[in-house]
Amino acid sequence: MAGSLLHPLRAATIGTVRCACKAVPVLVVLSLVTSGCANRAQDVLRPLAVAPTGTTRVTMLVATTRKPSEDPGKLYSGDRGTAISLNSVDVSIPPDRNRKIGEVQWPSRMPPNPQKEFAVTHVDKVESEGKALDWYRKNRNTKHQVIIFVHGFNNTYADAVFRFAQIVHDSGTDAAPILFTWPSRGRVFDYLYDKESANYSRRALEDLILQTTQSPDVSDVTILAHSMGGWLAAEALRGVAMREKSIPAKVKNVVLASPDIDIDVFRRQFTEMGPKRPHFAILTSTRDKALEVSGWLSGGVKRLGGSDLKPYAPLFNELGVSVIDTSAIATNDPLGHNAFADSPEVVRLLGRRLAGQSLEGGKAGVADQFGMATANFAGSAVRLAVAAPVAVISPQAREVLKEELSGDRAEIRNGQITY
Repeated sequence: MAGSLLHPLRAATIGTVRCACKAVPVLVVLSLVTSGCANRAQDVLRPLAVAPTGTTRVTMLVATTRKPSEDPGKLYSGDRGTAISLNSVDVSIPPDRNRKIGEVQWPSRMPPNPQKEFAVTHVDKVESEGKALDWYRKNRNTKHQVIIFVHGFNNTYADAVFRFAQIVHDSGTDAAPILFTWPSRGRVFDYLYDKESANYSRRALEDLILQTTQSPDVSDVTILAHSMGGWLAAEALRGVAMREKSIPAKVKNVVLASPDIDIDVFRRQFTEMGPKRPHFAILTSTRDKALEVSGWLSGGVKRLGGSDLKPYAPLFNELGVSVIDTSAIATNDPLGHNAFADSPEVVRLLGRRLAGQSLEGGKAGVADQFGMATANFAGSAVRLAVAAPVAVISPQAREVLKEELSGDRAEIRNGQITY
């Protein structure tokens, strides 16, 4: 009897050790990446004295729950603030001949060289709701589109600003860019602090989404969220749905790039958003080492962005969810976690989606490289059917999962109610 009790414990211990051994090399890489970031120039948010010529300018509205910093070159720290702060920030991006798509040319010293490095040219506080509405009106495109970006774990305020500026520029979108930056400390070993900070910021992101959709100068909102920011975005949309009884129709698309979300948690979030959900696109990669560590830290539960979701693609398609597997796409990130931003192919795909263009027709492109059977990004309803062995899911399992995700009221069956 004692032996039979010990065997499962021994197996569990061996499994834990194996997971830890797999995670150690990734933690080493994480520490090396962080040490490289420590050598960056500081005070990069201090605006240039003279506006540069021959560069491209990205103007974004930045909303943050971070604590203001007394350093004007930093603006905000990684600590938690007590209010939502709004700024309009202009970022200068070097000419295309001096840079590669997907890369942020971080300043090597201050002041930066705008011909070869990213530089801030203007920072202005948005002090009232009237000024926020003026910003929407001034920066709207002909389709009145807005893209809200929610960054992930291990990002400083400056990291988030420069990364979003790069995405906006490289994708070619003219949608009005809004950045929501939450209190990440920008340190790799502060994962748990960052996770609580994302939790702390849910209501603020809900308010930003609602304020954006209430503007008469906004007709189409896309939310792009990366990594831990994917969990925050899903939570905020769930909160909006519960507050307003449904998600506003203006929120048409949500792109979760490498979402650091427990798969079971996402199922609940998705269900509780209600039947009138925006279209979701999920960018996944089975080679994402950062999400591998996250899963290890979270008790061995797989993350949504690090799992093979292709077998579920036909079902997701019925529910208005696209699955895009980026495992085969080359990326400059040694962890395979930033393909959404540093892969030229994926960045251009995002840009085409924001422009409402179709990926059908013409020669083989990025969709084929993702292993997709068909793709149609035209209009507000995205549909992606990913080539997958549908037979791996039994008809009974498909119906159960569809019922769980549909949000319909479940009956008591065999003494249980589907949750």
